[in-house]
Amino acid sequence: MKKWVKIATTAMLLTLLLLSGCSGNPSTGSKNPEGKLQVYTSIYPLYDFARKIGGPYVSVTNLIPPGADPHHFELLPRDMSKLSEADLLVYNGGGFEPWVERVNQMLDPDKTRIVNATESIMTDWGQVSRKASHNHGHGEEHQAEGTDPHVWLDPQLAKKQAVAIRNALVQLDAEHKDDYLKNYDQLASELDRLDQEFKQMVANAPKKEFAVSHASFAYLAKRYGLEQIALSGLSPSDEPSPQELEKIIEHVKKHDIDVILFETLVNNKMAKVVKKEVNAEALVLNPLEGLTEQEMKQGEDYFSVMRKNKENLAKALGVTNP
Repeated sequence: MKKWVKIATTAMLLTLLLLSGCSGNPSTGSKNPEGKLQVYTSIYPLYDFARKIGGPYVSVTNLIPPGADPHHFELLPRDMSKLSEADLLVYNGGGFEPWVERVNQMLDPDKTRIVNATESIMTDWGQVSRKASHNHGHGEEHQAEGTDPHVWLDPQLAKKQAVAIRNALVQLDAEHKDDYLKNYDQLASELDRLDQEFKQMVANAPKKEFAVSHASFAYLAKRYGLEQIALSGLSPSDEPSPQELEKIIEHVKKHDIDVILFETLVNNKMAKVVKKEVNAEALVLNPLEGLTEQEMKQGEDYFSVMRKNKENLAKALGVTNP
């Protein structure tokens, strides 16, 4: 049954593509009625960078709605219809968007340029692994290891992603090349400042380890010579089981942890468990996969969230004046 549903969905997507109209010239970009390039991104950081580099000459849409979980995102026929009319699609790569392979097969390359923002990074760095401890409740523990796609949490690697966006915009719209280069330079300078702020903070840190509820910060840790300790069994909304709690307490004592960093705000019940049972403070370390509608209305962006991350990470590393 699933096989037939998949075939039907593919057929529907192909039909939408056939009805999408004529191809544009990739050297100039098709542009919308307002004269702007139509740019789509797969995650919030790329959306933020594309808007800042493109300025008034681009219309940027993030495929993941505000507040949605990108890990559970499924490309719908209406999304494919929009992409078939786009000038540019920028995605993260590193295995973060499994749906991209299907998009690559179905979009017309003469109409929509597709850019893997981590292609050069993976060539130079390779994929950084992330580890998390898991306990099966029988006193045994193993390390689950996978690759970490959260490249953008390293400001210097985020700058390389911005280069990929800049180059694509220049190729599509050479008329505004100078503006794209200027806007990129401003963004790159801000990323360099952020990098220096993290370096200075870490230099003053008595600890070089930090505890997280989910291993999403391997690139950030590698850049600044830190180690992330991923504690399995911790969810911001669920209370850990007695077995999980016992293991967490063991980790906390072993590594002298007094702050545990969650990806999202924990509820009051979980915060009390962490405070009472583990004797640690619960703070947020945001992986910046997406912002909520409220955060966007408040004017938050990549830099404001990363600086909040720096403040909370500083507390976890024992910095008294972050």
